[in-house]
Amino acid sequence: MYPTKLKAKYKGILLIVSAAFCFACMAAFVRLSGDLPTFQKSFFRNFIALIVATAILTREGKGFRPASGKNWPFLLARAAFGTAGLLMNFYAVDHLLLADATMLNKMSPFFAVIASYFILKENISPVQGLSLVGAFVGALFIVKPSFSNMDLGASLIGLLGGLGAGLAYTFVRLLGKKGERKSYIVFVFSAFSCLSALPFVLANPAPMTAKQVACLVIAGLFAAGGQFSVTGAYSYAPARELSVYDYSQVIFSALLGFFMFGDVPDVYSFLGYFIICGMAGLTFWYNNHHLPTKERA
Repeated sequence: MYPTKLKAKYKGILLIVSAAFCFACMAAFVRLSGDLPTFQKSFFRNFIALIVATAILTREGKGFRPASGKNWPFLLARAAFGTAGLLMNFYAVDHLLLADATMLNKMSPFFAVIASYFILKENISPVQGLSLVGAFVGALFIVKPSFSNMDLGASLIGLLGGLGAGLAYTFVRLLGKKGERKSYIVFVFSAFSCLSALPFVLANPAPMTAKQVACLVIAGLFAAGGQFSVTGAYSYAPARELSVYDYSQVIFSALLGFFMFGDVPDVYSFLGYFIICGMAGLTFWYNNHHLPTKERA
């Protein structure tokens, strides 16, 4: 029994690292697609995911309806916050170092803890509170709030993107508790994102070269691969055993940013990475050693 459980955990770790690599590649190809409107990039990225989600729902044969009509407000909230977070993350990717944009987006788990307190009525432990404060201190080192920082606006947008993602993840968790299918949650999010971006794309379409189309298609495929990997990872092991490995995306993003775009983060950004990853590690350790078993997943 124990070796089987351990084997499943290793599969989960492998898949969550695979997801981190896919999402890092997605961000790199979004940036590589060049000077295109953020809404246009978002549309193409989500259109690929919509095709994949539609294919999965068709294969499952359970129809295109939610598990319960009462889930619709939460499905739309997840889609709205997720779309806002994605758009802001794409803007940050285009205007910041790739690793900086990625790390600001990785504030989402900390925002999810705060959102869960208000939405899911989940208590915040002293260790989680300390991690939240530490993570926001780390984010300040990346944002570097000052009037002389020309990237301050993009950094704040990137941080707000993490907030949007954190709220979206909270509603995903709520929907999971209400028995909603993961594939349907992805379908609604992808459809909502495409429909939200479409008017802006039609109102101001930017011509694209074959290279730009290829980059966005590849970004969409990596995004779909990341979503599948995340879904598979959490089917093998609980979040408490996997969450810290998701921060490997920052390493992948730093390497891709350096080799593809010549990005070199400054010492303050590296300090911010270290603090945020350290707070994630502290939360990971606490969840695995001090929470009651029923609260760890």
